[in-house]
Amino acid sequence: MTNNYFRKGFGLKSQVQPVIDAEYHSTLIQNIREAGHTQVLGDITVCLAQEFGFCYGVDRAIDYAYEARHKFPERKIRLVGEIIHNPHVNQRLRDMDMDFLQPNNTGVFDFSELTEEDVVILPAFGVTLHDLNTLRAIGCILVDTTCGSVLLVWKRVESYARDGFTALIHGKHYHEESRATASQVGKHADGRYIIVRDMQETELVCDYITKKPGAMSKAEFAQHFAKKATEGFDPEEDLKKIGVANQTTMLASDSLAIGSQVEKAMAEGFGKAYANENFRSFGTICSATQERQDAIHDLMEEGPPEVMVVIGGYNSSNTDHLAHLCRQFTRTYHIEDASCIDLDASTIRHKPDVGADTKEVLQKDWLPRGPFKLGMTAGASTPNNKIGEALVRILRMRNVDLPMGID
Repeated sequence: MTNNYFRKGFGLKSQVQPVIDAEYHSTLIQNIREAGHTQVLGDITVCLAQEFGFCYGVDRAIDYAYEARHKFPERKIRLVGEIIHNPHVNQRLRDMDMDFLQPNNTGVFDFSELTEEDVVILPAFGVTLHDLNTLRAIGCILVDTTCGSVLLVWKRVESYARDGFTALIHGKHYHEESRATASQVGKHADGRYIIVRDMQETELVCDYITKKPGAMSKAEFAQHFAKKATEGFDPEEDLKKIGVANQTTMLASDSLAIGSQVEKAMAEGFGKAYANENFRSFGTICSATQERQDAIHDLMEEGPPEVMVVIGGYNSSNTDHLAHLCRQFTRTYHIEDASCIDLDASTIRHKPDVGADTKEVLQKDWLPRGPFKLGMTAGASTPNNKIGEALVRILRMRNVDLPMGID
């Protein structure tokens, strides 16, 4: 790499860490964590999941953004989209005079106004191969915060393309990470990918492989996956060798089930011996995502709380899936921040289901009467102070005296 590409920060962590700690720390949440993740406050038993909030990749991305501003106090700093999916962190970066470049409705960025004097931060999700090559050609100073777990998926997908396998990616085709991951097949001339959102779309692929009666025609397949597959994707040829990967923030159980279903379809459609040679699958859920999902299962095994509150951006995939997982066990409210809780009206605004298009709903009388157990977790892009602020509002709603030193 040239000397205008930085992937390991600028060695300024000691200078920026006190600022980051002051802005994102919560004494209340830290106290509960140190008490074993459970604490009785008034008539509420608060239970924090064992793993929640900022992961290593998010910590690293925020560190590098703060270091970049410290390193280049007078330079224009641009971010390619949002650095992470948390509105408060992104707003804080705007307050630090960082500009956010936004794609058009087809996901294309306009870099025409950038110069080699500009500092450009690549988000934790990464950017497409095309965008990276464009920025390198301009000569911008690049600060790459792409998560290491995402890079591992890229290597896997690139290896599929190198070996002539189509990369079947479990993810959201519009998500920055999935777009960047899919682009890695472009490192090889005949690279191919197809993105499936869920088991329902996976079944469409499997039915085509097995020639199941009622399966989509080739034209119908092309139309359905037009924005979710390589241009010119030919299901007759491009589904003969498949390697499965996934967006790192999907539900691990869903990704495993999808891989198993595709392998089964290939064995049925082409024979087991053929499938053994021409199907590949490797778990590419990031460890932080897995740990946070596992922590939900552990919390529920101890006895599901009467109410579960999940805090995180509504466009955060990993938060979406944490909330979805919690709903399978108990009454769950996915909120973006404390402002969703109205003390005067005793209401909560929340996102009731997964999906980028799901609208908030308003719920009245959402807390149980009498003593109850409250479970809390947060997505990997949610700072502790936002978790603490939400908990403070809940405690005030119940007229619970706050611990000393907590506002």
